[in-house]
Amino acid sequence: MIRRSVLAAMILVAPLAACGKKERPGRVADLAASRTTTIGINSYLWRAALDTVSFMPLVQTDSNGGVIVTDWYANPNSPGERMKLTVTILDQDLRADAVRVAASRQVQQGGGWIDVPVQAATVQKLEDIILTKARDLRRNAIAG
Repeated sequence: MIRRSVLAAMILVAPLAACGKKERPGRVADLAASRTTTIGINSYLWRAALDTVSFMPLVQTDSNGGVIVTDWYANPNSPGERMKLTVTILDQDLRADAVRVAASRQVQQGGGWIDVPVQAATVQKLEDIILTKARDLRRNAIAG
């Protein structure tokens, strides 16, 4: 008799247990979208960085290490100046501190190239562009 009442109580309570659990739609997509597991670094940051520097000739790309190195690039409108970039993705998470840009700049003087400082605002702007593109890629992936 007691067994039958315990069994009846379990049958009545089991459907209620499922009611208390609320699954957020897209929860799995949210978790998967913020972190990458296929390469060593965040794939959204990687794609955004490649897209951002795609106008420059690439010397080295390493998706496992998260490094993109460009060759010297001279803007056709300013042929006496050239830049070279190194973009490093530092983490698997899509975070503001997960991308670093290092830039070198040279100007032509006396038939040769001379190193000149790069404005901090230039490097910051490149990092912001990469982060914005990465966030857009993530947003579009979640939206499906």
